[in-house]
Amino acid sequence: MREDVEKVLAKIRPALQADGGDVELVEVTEDGRVKVKLTGACRGCPMSQMTLKMGIENKLKQELPSVKVVEAV
Repeated sequence: MREDVEKVLAKIRPALQADGGDVELVEVTEDGRVKVKLTGACRGCPMSQMTLKMGIENKLKQELPSVKVVEAV
């Protein structure tokens, strides 16, 4: 499943990088938790939680139904 998550993140990454940020995959657990690290401009951005939930989490859940939640670490 980690490879599948990486493929979806690769689709999201250009939009984040356009704003000076990025996302790194930290861990994918067996129960469907995806742990990511927001970097660059995303790390300190006040909108990072919205980016995480409305952008990254929604896209991952849409393409990979086994993903239950995305958490920033």
